Amino acid sequence: MSGEISESMLQRMLDRRAEIRAAAEHVLLEARSAGRETLSEGEAQRLKHARRDIAGLDDRIAEMRAELARIGKPPNLPAWREPAESSMENTTSRTAMNSRADSRDLVYRRGGPTSWVRDMVRRDMNLDPSGEAGRRLNEHARQTMEHPAYEEHRDLSRVDGSGGYAVPPAWLMNQYIELARPGRAFANLVQRQPLPGGTDSINIPKLLTGTAVGIQTADNTPVTQTDLTDTFINAPVCTIAGQQGVSIQLIDQSPIAFDDIVFRDLVAAHAGLTDTQCFHGSGTGGQVLGVDFTPGIQSVTVSAVTTQGVYSAIANAIQLIHTTRFQPPDAIVMHPRRWGWFLSLLDSQQRPLFLPDVNRPFNAAGILTDVDSQQVVGSIQSLPVITDPNVTTSAGATGGTSIGTDDIIYVLRSSDVVLFESGIRARVMPETKATTLTVLLQVYSYLAFTASRYPQSIVQILGLTQPTF
Repeated sequence: MSGEISESMLQRMLDRRAEIRAAAEHVLLEARSAGRETLSEGEAQRLKHARRDIAGLDDRIAEMRAELARIGKPPNLPAWREPAESSMENTTSRTAMNSRADSRDLVYRRGGPTSWVRDMVRRDMNLDPSGEAGRRLNEHARQTMEHPAYEEHRDLSRVDGSGGYAVPPAWLMNQYIELARPGRAFANLVQRQPLPGGTDSINIPKLLTGTAVGIQTADNTPVTQTDLTDTFINAPVCTIAGQQGVSIQLIDQSPIAFDDIVFRDLVAAHAGLTDTQCFHGSGTGGQVLGVDFTPGIQSVTVSAVTTQGVYSAIANAIQLIHTTRFQPPDAIVMHPRRWGWFLSLLDSQQRPLFLPDVNRPFNAAGILTDVDSQQVVGSIQSLPVITDPNVTTSAGATGGTSIGTDDIIYVLRSSDVVLFESGIRARVMPETKATTLTVLLQVYSYLAFTASRYPQSIVQILGLTQPTF
């Protein structure tokens, strides 16, 4: 082997290695100049083959240098350095890297005798008969990938100010995330009628006491007669409104319809407040008179917050409507956390008491028909259960205005509760704040609500302390 190895052979090996590395670097530079962060399939294959060829050349060069040293002919070539991939493995700090960054051995350096541009011209114009310019360019290509001086200049990151501004964020404007808001499950459940125009309150006549009938004791004797009395219920018309001022620059310059986002949020907030008013409106300060403050509604307090206690209270509420309204209830309304508590109940054998309808459960306390937060989710005692996040979770043990951590279950005949609504209206007013180039976006509607037609149609179940899971 010693007769076959010479310094010229070793030099050719080094030149070949430098050419391959230069070609690999060119692949990376092409991808970078095209603004791509990943390589194409063809580029990845070329880079893979280049790394394999370099690894094979590294082994062969090491063997040739060892053989030349063994026969006492050390090559008169620059000192051999391990490939950058292995030499950098043990370099863990910027200080260690900088300590090796000596530019005196660079082929092209500031104030040096060689010129990269001149060598490029000589090689490309075939003015390099000795090949010196080509060898310098190949060595320079290797140094840009391995030499610490160049590593220092490539040490950038995605931190703003250190190269990060070249990696801009991607704004997915078509995926704008809206604010999570509760809807109006209860308001959609009750009887809904269009609000009559031209009035600020609605009066509905109502029989207060009725007539009477009796047994005629004998022929031609007086028939029982009791004069009825009447009264009326009043539902004032209230206004629900909201607005948002938006600069005209935001509307003009935004790449999305920002006014549409504002209006969608205003409408969602409007729906949630309408539902809340139907439950908890105080009847004062422009509010409607909600269910909780309607005189005459009935209530039942649970004996214990257990399966038996709550189940019995629901049965009691149902019979109260049967025996006072003389019509059946048609719905049970509760907060989602209370329904979650029902679903967590187990019997003595650790079996759930509320089962999905698809299981065709036998002797279940309730049925789960759907997983939803503001919709019919199941049934208890053959009545559909509607969950509504607007049900209070801060009621006291006695309901009404007392403050606590309880929630309320409502058993009701929903057709006896009436919500009168106008259509929701939207306005865009650029003139109102024209002096500041502000556009006012506004929504509003009118509504009237009453649960006083048959207050005995609603039963509150109280005493439901905050559940634990």
